[in-house]
Amino acid sequence: MSPFTGSTPRTARWHHLRLDIDRGVATVTLARPAKLNALTFGAYADLRDLLAELSRERSVRALVLDGEGRGFCSGGDVDEIIGATLSLDTAQLLDFNRMTGQVVRSLRECPFPVVAALHGVAAGAGAVLALAADFRIADPTTRFAFLFTRVGLSGGDMGAAYLLPRVVGLGHATRLLMLGEPVHAPEAERIGLLSELTEEGRAGERAAELARRLADGPALALAQTKALLTSELDMPLAASIELDAATQALLMNGEDYAEFHAAFTEKRPPKWRGC
Repeated sequence: MSPFTGSTPRTARWHHLRLDIDRGVATVTLARPAKLNALTFGAYADLRDLLAELSRERSVRALVLDGEGRGFCSGGDVDEIIGATLSLDTAQLLDFNRMTGQVVRSLRECPFPVVAALHGVAAGAGAVLALAADFRIADPTTRFAFLFTRVGLSGGDMGAAYLLPRVVGLGHATRLLMLGEPVHAPEAERIGLLSELTEEGRAGERAAELARRLADGPALALAQTKALLTSELDMPLAASIELDAATQALLMNGEDYAEFHAAFTEKRPPKWRGC
């Protein structure tokens, strides 16, 4: 995303989530615990706009996405989303679905790693938000459920039919998206949906530790790695290798590459600058 901004100032307060930033690590908390952090129109819009702001500022080097209370996110609010959409016309529905998809695109395209800290339910849109993260750290209470067919909609919502087969394979993705059955943490780990399974209650702690490790690393190298992982999913091998070569040539001309050599020669840890 472009770092250039216009006249709009940075948002001072977010109404549908909580944001904390500490030395390059942003923690975005879905903060509606009484409703298991069910998403509303405003929550989707806040996530979309927040990710755009953080991407432009370039001060954040890693992001933790978590949920307050008993679960990560139960998906779209039944009354405030499903009930409300019944009165929208086709153009309005298209705008809404494009907005939810933009949140997923922003998670995949933002120039910093995203770590989802998972516990309890991650259902519907909540499951897709977790899926769009670069890392999924979960405790044993976590259960995923891609519930879209259960409400009479396509299982391919918000990019799920694109992302899920690339994470767990077509067979598992077909089962999860068509049947909408819950997938508990042990099975999620077995099929490759999790990056790490922690002890109960430790997912947030481990996600924060991983985010700190990422934030203290070579930011530009990590950002380019993330960009290549997303861009090359649909490329032929020759195009992928050419893109890798161009990316490496740019990074080899950067300060972090030279800093690694200096640190290695001087037998000290590198002081990464992210450029």
